[in-house]
Amino acid sequence: MGVFCTIVPPHILDRLARSDDPELSATARHTLEHDARQRTRRRLNAVVGPPGGAPSAAAPAAPADQPQRTIYDAKHKDDLPGRKVRAEGAKPSRDASVNRAYDGLGATFETYLKAYARHSIDGHGLPLTASVHYLEGYNNAFWNGEQMVFGDGDGKIFLDFTIPIDVIGHELTHGVTQFTANLDYQDQSGALNESISDVFGSLIKQFTLGQTADQADWLIGAGLLAPGVHGVALRSMKAPGTAYDDPHLGKDPQPGTMAGYVSGPDDNGGVHINSGIPNHAFYLAAASLGGHAWEQAGQIWYDTLTGGSLASDTDFAAFAEATAAAAKARYGEGAQYQAVRSAWTTVGVTGSSGSTGSAELPRQQPGEQTQEA
Repeated sequence: MGVFCTIVPPHILDRLARSDDPELSATARHTLEHDARQRTRRRLNAVVGPPGGAPSAAAPAAPADQPQRTIYDAKHKDDLPGRKVRAEGAKPSRDASVNRAYDGLGATFETYLKAYARHSIDGHGLPLTASVHYLEGYNNAFWNGEQMVFGDGDGKIFLDFTIPIDVIGHELTHGVTQFTANLDYQDQSGALNESISDVFGSLIKQFTLGQTADQADWLIGAGLLAPGVHGVALRSMKAPGTAYDDPHLGKDPQPGTMAGYVSGPDDNGGVHINSGIPNHAFYLAAASLGGHAWEQAGQIWYDTLTGGSLASDTDFAAFAEATAAAAKARYGEGAQYQAVRSAWTTVGVTGSSGSTGSAELPRQQPGEQTQEA
């Protein structure tokens, strides 16, 4: 059973919860409260199983090359999955959120199938379920180990969470990690868990748009921030730390190298912040190789994730070595191997610049829980 995973990092919701704007503060606290409730449900389900009314996640006996999608409308309530509004193969809905969720699930399925011969997130054709219109003004989207859930956003900071296809790909990739390496959601292994979701979320977007590495924006969540917010996305893989700089959100804290590595107890040891380092390493490798990033760099990362060589507590250095070994196994010691080695050296994970810095994590308020995204 996987962890409860949301897309918005805790330092953003924490900052908004302390805003002088009472509407922004109330919405953020409302989101934090419901995320904590979902996390508790997730842990309970892991022990006693889901309630009887939950949708079945049983995979078909023989996985097909087509997804099995079901979209539900939560009708702004906390009861999941909600009312069934679109099944696989049904005509498009008049609700744009329903259609975007349906299409995003399909794009994720198609990318994993066509690029990596993987049938759904578990590799065995797992049906894909999503609920839209969760709660009122809910500023998040999440994978709860069984299905996707999307909020509509508050319209002031965040728009509808079904808009960015890479957000959908990111969250569903937490499911892929859940079924493969099952990386611990703590410290460097947790940052790798986050980074892998960003990597494949971006690749799903690039695959869907037919983009090459130099055409891609390498942003996670582009289109999610509301007009007037000073930012372009939640994260940038090309230039970590530059995704936003806004009076309400603060400044993007992600480092792109180990020189900016942060430590501390919050956010499970900085999983959403330090993920910028392996994110940037992947971008550097993909940019160096050129062409379609899912074909070489993405294949190496996929081989690493699914090859069985990763321990649940794998750190950055071990992951760097595993990607280099995967590159060598598939391509030999040519351009692909050299690009991977160079990328990890450039971000300071391998080589003489591999020491960590001493920056501290953004502090949470007493009593607030970390969030897994």
